[in-house]
Amino acid sequence: MGIPEHSLFQFLAKALQTHHRFVSGTLSHAEAPIYVIGNASADLDSIISALVYSYFAHPRPHIPLINLPTVPSGPELRRLRPEFVKSLWLSTHPPADGDQPWDDTPSSAGKILQDHILTVADFASHLQQHHNPDNTTTRLTADAVLVDWNALPERSPSHHRGQGSLTGLPTIDFTVIGCIDHHADEHFLAPITTTNQPFLLQPSGSCASLVVNMLEKMARWPRHSHPTTPTELQLSKLAMSPILIDTANFTAKEKVTDSDTLAYSFLRSKLSNASSPDIHTHTITHPSPHHWDNNVFFTEIAIAKQNSLDLLTVHEVLDRDYKQWTETPSSSSSSQQTQNQKQSPLTVGICSTVKSLPWILRKSGNPETFLDELYTFATQKELDIVMVMTAFSTPDHNDNSNNKKKEKFRRELLVCALGDKQEDEMGVQAVQAFISRAGSELGLEDWTVLDREASESESESGSGSGFAACEHAHMWKRVWVQGDVTKSRKQVAPLIREAVWGV
Repeated sequence: MGIPEHSLFQFLAKALQTHHRFVSGTLSHAEAPIYVIGNASADLDSIISALVYSYFAHPRPHIPLINLPTVPSGPELRRLRPEFVKSLWLSTHPPADGDQPWDDTPSSAGKILQDHILTVADFASHLQQHHNPDNTTTRLTADAVLVDWNALPERSPSHHRGQGSLTGLPTIDFTVIGCIDHHADEHFLAPITTTNQPFLLQPSGSCASLVVNMLEKMARWPRHSHPTTPTELQLSKLAMSPILIDTANFTAKEKVTDSDTLAYSFLRSKLSNASSPDIHTHTITHPSPHHWDNNVFFTEIAIAKQNSLDLLTVHEVLDRDYKQWTETPSSSSSSQQTQNQKQSPLTVGICSTVKSLPWILRKSGNPETFLDELYTFATQKELDIVMVMTAFSTPDHNDNSNNKKKEKFRRELLVCALGDKQEDEMGVQAVQAFISRAGSELGLEDWTVLDREASESESESGSGSGFAACEHAHMWKRVWVQGDVTKSRKQVAPLIREAVWGV
């Protein structure tokens, strides 16, 4: 089968129609779709990996499902994920296009998202429309391919590997038949040996890189097609956006792998072989090299992502790029303990944000209010441990090159154990074990305000002063500057999970 001829938006509209037919029960078993699902953070990498893989996958219809259980497609999705909308706009409209940018217009962007994008919240709403809302025992089964993660949050009661459900869709039983991911193996899946389904767990800067490489390997997106079709051009740009964002435009050398450079080479070849498309008729007007500036492309998406946080509440900032895990301490299964003494599993949540702690403190008003909001967030998620990881850049005053724009990448790490703050509490013990095991590996140093010059208002308000010593009545807290900035949540999450398991 060759490359699909329909445009990206045509594909998305058709996928949404197929989804409605599935939910309404009008599809035969042979026509049943495969849902392509990204992880619960629903970041740019997760969303676009799902869209790109779904477009090229065949022969069964594949439907990208955005893993947001409380956010319907529409204006709210545009507000909470503007970097995705910016990427979608830039990928589907030539730089010289005179159309009014709908990505900057809430009503226009909202309508386009509603007509083409499916979220978990939408899925749940559709189930209520087509089934008796009061009949919670009605269950549906569906096949799924996971991208940018490798384990469903709710595992099947039968403990069959690869089966489970999503948060927000408890009555849909998914069977995972394929997976492409760059995170640590969660041991949820059995090896997938079906030749027409992907199974790849491999480190990379971006999962989208693995998706592109896998599509080429499976001959679903061949490298040598001349010229590149208008829709291939759109998909190439779309796939490029998370690769550039996750590798900081290939300047974060510690994140770049061979998979990323291979995918970048593939996509650049598509862009260089492109002819000039007519965006309205989807036809080629005349052959010519397609000039595309990845630096401008990267900058526009990065700015959209960073500026979006200004419009969010503190709770939304914490929840915007959030993941959680549940682990059972190994001591709870010790034969020396009675059944009543066994410890319950501990749930760990990690919030990642591209703003500094002083920025969040200023948004909250003061350190005490922020800790109250963090505690409320953690209790709503039923967490035992909550972590906040920040990643941002500040002027590098140690740079002697006279380059005023030279910046230094920074990370901070805040860890809180909820409860009575007693040293014998499991959550506190787990965090202490984490500090002991991971402190040197992460380069944890005493916390100081790093971005004072980056924002005069933060400096003048003193929003960060005293935060390290600030305490909360119901949380045990520690905060650091993370010296090893190469370690993101992808590396930190296994460390805290191992610490929980080891206590």
